[in-house]
Amino acid sequence: MRILITGATGFLGNNIVRGLLEDGHDVVATTRVTSDPRPLANLDVETINLDLLDSSQVNLAVDNVETVIHSAAMIHIGWRKLEASRSVNVESTRILAAACRRKNVRLVYVSTVDTLAASDGKAPADENAVDPIKLESAYIVSKREAEQVVLDEVQNGLDGLIVNPGFMVGPWDWKPSSGKMMLMLANMPVLFFTPAGGCSVVDVRDVAEGTISAAKHGRSGERYILAGQNMSYMDLWRLMAKVIGRRPPVRKMSNVLAKCVGGCGDLASRFMKQEAELNSAALRLGQMSHWYTSAKAEQELGYRIGDVENAVRDAWDWFQQYEYV
Repeated sequence: MRILITGATGFLGNNIVRGLLEDGHDVVATTRVTSDPRPLANLDVETINLDLLDSSQVNLAVDNVETVIHSAAMIHIGWRKLEASRSVNVESTRILAAACRRKNVRLVYVSTVDTLAASDGKAPADENAVDPIKLESAYIVSKREAEQVVLDEVQNGLDGLIVNPGFMVGPWDWKPSSGKMMLMLANMPVLFFTPAGGCSVVDVRDVAEGTISAAKHGRSGERYILAGQNMSYMDLWRLMAKVIGRRPPVRKMSNVLAKCVGGCGDLASRFMKQEAELNSAALRLGQMSHWYTSAKAEQELGYRIGDVENAVRDAWDWFQQYEYV
């Protein structure tokens, strides 16, 4: 199968590319002039420079492919950059989905579990838990709107579906993405506090395989959660500390402390060109339980969840091998 993938130099996108090549598919990877060349170096892929906001370029790009996996996204957890996030996440999806519909090409849209409602901290949520919105932040709002674009185009005849990955860890994290946590732990003498919430931790390679399976077997108009082991951030960061060989964090952050730290971040952001990473949106998300079930993907896609500790160890080995540490 000949597959076009956007976001091929990103964390999940790069793992999808490698999984597609292992399965024997022909891969066309979109890039930009500013793309890091390392993720696709020495891989047998065709690359095309593509402006996803240029409909004429997009129409040409989807010619002669059977499936498009749209993994490109702007990830900004904060209150700023809503319009920029909409441009990258929503408008590019609108153009790509329309082109796929016209060309009768299947579209797999890579979203996030953050478009779903948070769980209650007891039972994991499923694909039906779409409301209430977790937070009116730029990333979540734009990704929810992009999902709706796909679903609207399905009503118009698009063969399209959505996958919602959990919190991914593993190798080929070039930017890095989730690996920021590990590198922070590695560089700090001691980390006293972790967020009080939790997330569904999954090997990025399992998500890549699940996405590829969705391209082959997923039902049009459906969404599939590709999550993993539901853990508190305290347990996840203790696992990372164990793998790295650092002292583990000692306490969960109270809601009061999270509110104070987030408020300080917002205040500092007023005097900065870029919004501080420790802003109130990020801190509020950290206090939530992002726990999900992947039962639907397991039943329909053959999705399998691997061992989280192995994924963390492979991530750390990769960071060491590529001299991030």
